[in-house]
Order: sequence, then C-alpha cells, then structure tokens
Amino acid sequence: MDRLREVAASFVAPGPSGVAIRDSLKGLTGQDQRVLRLVGGLLGSLASRDLKARCAAGLDHDTDQWAQRKRALTGQSSSRWAGSITKATQDQWALARRGQLAYIQYLQASIDTIARRLALPIGAKGSKSSPGGYRSRQEWFAKSRRLHLLQDRLKRERADCEAGRVRVVRGGAKLLRNRHNLQATWLTEAEWRVRWEAERWFLQADGESGKRYGNETIRVSPDGEVSIKLPAPLAGLANAPHGRYVLACRIGFRHRGQQWADRVQANRAVAYRIHFDVRRERWYLTASWQIPPVRTIPLEAVRSGGLIGVDTNADHLAAWRLDAHGNPVGEPRRFDYHLTGSADHRDAQVRHAIIRLLHWANRHGLAIAIEDLDFQADTTREKHGRRKRFRQLISGMPVSRLRSRLVSMAAELGITIVAVDPAYTSRWGAQHWQRPLTTRTRKTTCHDAAAVAIGRRALGRPIRRRTQPPPPHRSDAVGHRTVQAASGFPGREETRPRIPGPRTRSVGAGRGAKAGDQCAHNRSGHTAEREF
Repeated sequence: MDRLREVAASFVAPGPSGVAIRDSLKGLTGQDQRVLRLVGGLLGSLASRDLKARCAAGLDHDTDQWAQRKRALTGQSSSRWAGSITKATQDQWALARRGQLAYIQYLQASIDTIARRLALPIGAKGSKSSPGGYRSRQEWFAKSRRLHLLQDRLKRERADCEAGRVRVVRGGAKLLRNRHNLQATWLTEAEWRVRWEAERWFLQADGESGKRYGNETIRVSPDGEVSIKLPAPLAGLANAPHGRYVLACRIGFRHRGQQWADRVQANRAVAYRIHFDVRRERWYLTASWQIPPVRTIPLEAVRSGGLIGVDTNADHLAAWRLDAHGNPVGEPRRFDYHLTGSADHRDAQVRHAIIRLLHWANRHGLAIAIEDLDFQADTTREKHGRRKRFRQLISGMPVSRLRSRLVSMAAELGITIVAVDPAYTSRWGAQHWQRPLTTRTRKTTCHDAAAVAIGRRALGRPIRRRTQPPPPHRSDAVGHRTVQAASGFPGREETRPRIPGPRTRSVGAGRGAKAGDQCAHNRSGHTAEREF
C-alpha cells in the first residue's frame, strides 16, 4: 500500500469555448475555382515566407517584429489578410514549440527507463509498476547503444529549445515524407503535387465584431452569399465593388444554422476558412466563433442524484448507472465502435457511440463520469519492452478525441461530465465488484466492474464494497460497522437493539408441529439413553 500513488480529486470538466460548423460550396463555376486557387496560392506563399521569418526570430521575437512582419505583408495583400497570416503563423510556431517540449519529456523518460533497466541484472524480474532487466546480453548491448542515441537526440533538442529553433512543415511532415515513397501511398507524382499545393494554400480570415456580417475579408451574408476581399495583386479579378469577388453558389449551414444566422445579423465576429478536399474534389467553408464558458455545476450537486460511470476501451464504452449511494442500478450498457477504415469512418464510429451514450444519460437525467486518461507516457517501447500488442492496444484508444467530443456534445444536451483519476479503477473494480455483480443471467465483465469503480470514485465513495469488522467484533459485539454508513448516522457504533423472539427463520425449541414428541428430533426415532 505504501507504493500506491495518491489519487487525484475528481472535478467537473469545463465545457467547450468555441463552435465550428462546416458545409460544402456547391455549384462553383470554373472561374470561381480558378479565383480560389489563385488567392489560396498567393496567400500560401506569403504565409510560408512569414513563417520562415518567425522561425528565424526565435525567442527574440516581440511585438515590434510582429508589426514589421504585418506591414511587409500588407502591401502584397491587404491589412486584414496580413493580420490573419501573422496570427496563424504565431499559432503554428507556438504549437511546434509545445510539441518540442513534449518530445524532450518523451526522450528524458525513455532515457531514464533504459538506464534503470541497464543497471539491473540480466533476466531480473520486474513488477507492474516498473520493468525488470533485459532478457539477454544481446538485448542489453542493443539498448546501451540506443541509450547513447537518445542522449544525443536529447542534447540536440535541448540546444534547439534554448535557442528557440523549431521545425515546422507547412502542409504536413507526413505528406512531405510520402513524396519519397509514392508507391506505398498509391499516388503518382502529379497527384501528390496537387495534394501538396492544396494543403499549403491559405484561405482563412479571423472575424471582427462590429463589421458587416462579422467579417470583412471573407463575408457571408444571412442568405448564403459568399464574397472574398481579393489581395492587391489579384484585384483585377473582382466582379463586385471595392475589390471583392462574389462566388456563384449559395451556402446554408444545416448544423447550428440558426445560431450562425443570429451572429451574422448582429454583426458579431465569425471566422471563416475555405478548404479544398482533393480526394472528393469538393470545396468546403468552415465557420467558427467563440462562445461564453458554460457555468460549471458544483460537484456536490452532480452527486446528489447519482450518475453514470463509463469505462473507455479499445472497441467499446462500458457504462453502468449508479445511485447517489454508489450502488449499481439496472443492467450494464455497452456502446461499441470499430476503429477501422479511414479517419472519417473512425471518427463517425466514435461519434455514434457517444450519441447513444448521451441519449441514454439524457433519458435518466444523470451526469457522466469518465476517466481522465493520458497514454502519452505509456505508449513507448522502452517501458513495456516486448509487449507490442499491449502498446498497440493503448495507442489505438481514441482517448483525446473521445474526451473532447464527449465534452462538446454533452454541453449541447446540458449533461455534466465528471473527470476522475484513472488510477487502479480496472484492478479494484474487478477485485471488489465483478464477482458480486455476476448472476446466473448476467455475466459481468471486468470493464463493467471498472465502470462501477469509476462512478463510485466520482461520487466520492470508496471503491471497495465493505470494510469487514475486526475479528473480536464479528459477532455483533459493538454492532455492524460498514463503509456505507456515514459518520453522522445515529447508532453507527452502537450494539444491535434487542428484539424479542427468534432472530432467524429456524423453529425454536418446544415449538412447531412436533414440539411434543422430542424423539422426532433423533435419527433412531426414540430418545437416546446413556448408561453410566
């Protein structure tokens, strides 16, 4: 028990801070697509130059340099386009910076694990919390070489971090690497080039409150008319006054369309992004805006009516309803999803499972308790060694995407999400709840028991079912003492009251149908006699 880590307190997960909706641009003419490609290519080249300048500045960058970069871009585009480009560049550099710090932590954790395992004797057994020594001298030698390799990488990354150098690829590093192995991706050089150029286009603009329809650069009217403020070099392509180009198509958002229309009519800020999907050969428009933070309900109010405990697994969500005292109610539920196929198909599977879970919780009017999982430190091969299937299992669990989607979708239905510490929930749930909840007609799995443990932790109850009294007191010397009885419950530490009459259903002496014939209580049918 001394080696168990401290369990963090449960908390109510904050709601989403923004909204994003998307719809396709249908009915574009050839001229419309030509203008969008020219605008995206021109602004994409300006964004690449600005990102290069921002990376060269490093940690010495300040507001004066930001203003200087914006002035340099204003003459080649416009003031608002320059503001959008510099803002996107700064966000991309900050994201690369956070990724660099996370990679340094990953390298340090791997180095510590290898060094600890190299110090152990060959073949030494490990434990559940830490791995043991390596199995052979060949593996020990290979890991010693890998230790030096990781130390060199860590030294190089720390030097880059101190100097403020980051490595960013506009368009994605994965797509860039595919250029050197086109056969594996089933792409020709021309197809890869089209996809690469489309990913490097820049067609996004931040909104401005008080301006017409909430955005002066990419403007969408309430009736769905889309117009773009052309950069200065492409002003000759305008088909509307003030250097604007109006697309021939109309757009209407099916999801949250009324909320978007209310913001546009009130001239509140709405950011837009135009994106071209090369595989489908379709143009899309994404609208996004910020929303006020949802008022968080106190945790005590959430616990008052019970909740639903949910255990996240690689192929399903295991859920069980609990009352306010932490007792399971009804039958467990299972919401399956299959993480196969394309990324869109996997995302749809996760979204469908979350919708069914939320509808079930909404019918009962209960909150949802889920683990605050983070497997970034557990997917390394240095910690789990040869357990490749286990690493693939935890790497395939969509914990971050599921958590973000669950919080955002639950906020629409007014369902509260409670995040709990995942420490020992599966182990203690199987130990204390799997067997008691198993009946002849119900086979309780370890995942169902883990859902009960998660729900009890969210309710502030201990996971184990009952604390057994001390051995001298198991015969009701001082009364029953259980975990379920609160400290302020009257008579919790007192003896059981004396109630006249038999305490069991067995027939007492001198009672019943054969009370007069005492010989009936003996096997021989007559009174036993002894001679002394």
